Amino acid sequence: MDLAGKHILVTGGTDGIGAQLIRQLRDAGASVVTTGLNPERIAATQAEGFEVISADLSTAEGVAGLVEAMAGRPLDVLVNNAGMGDGEHDHRNGTPDADYAAKAVSLNLTAPIRLITALMPALREAGAQRGGGMVVNVTSGLAIAPRGGGPVYCATKAGLRSYTQGLRHQLKALGVHVMEALPPMVDTRMTAGRSDSNKMSAPECARQIVAGMKANANEVNVGIVKALQAVHSLSPALARRILINF
Repeated sequence: MDLAGKHILVTGGTDGIGAQLIRQLRDAGASVVTTGLNPERIAATQAEGFEVISADLSTAEGVAGLVEAMAGRPLDVLVNNAGMGDGEHDHRNGTPDADYAAKAVSLNLTAPIRLITALMPALREAGAQRGGGMVVNVTSGLAIAPRGGGPVYCATKAGLRSYTQGLRHQLKALGVHVMEALPPMVDTRMTAGRSDSNKMSAPECARQIVAGMKANANEVNVGIVKALQAVHSLSPALARRILINF
């Protein structure tokens, strides 16, 4: 897809991978709208010239508010990037916070489904009138094989991966391309508490995702996820054994 002149909505673009995505998409010539929740990060993103819609996408009301704010606007690409961890949902360390886990399910899985459903008319219009619409769902390498320390997060990303694959099949004849981006561990606020010298930089992660969008890729395995995908294709059980202890 030629991104120049495209109208793109990126959720969760005031921090982490999303903050890099909106900058690189704008550099590619796109008109970008994003969402955020933290007032300080919203203000900082607005100071860079971006339109930011304040929305808590972990709630149905927040999703509905975003859909209302986008009503009547052209939309060529929806990037479902907003996400959160599960608070290390680990029963070995005490009783996990079930409410926090439920919020992660809502933000990571339910919100993208709600947004895609509500914004599909605009995306199909882009497909019919402007050469193609696109949905980009940002999942994770952990959608391929889970780690033991974050089962809820892994489940949400695996669920979104499965949904993405089914949706791609549905929409291939309707002019809307569906792409999945699978990042590795990226150096962001969400992973700040985890020590890993192999964390990928957020700018490089975003660069690979944007390159995949330009190439109309079905799936972008970012960084070391390429190796994980190769292992999984040979032996899913081996891939699971490698990651489950983390």
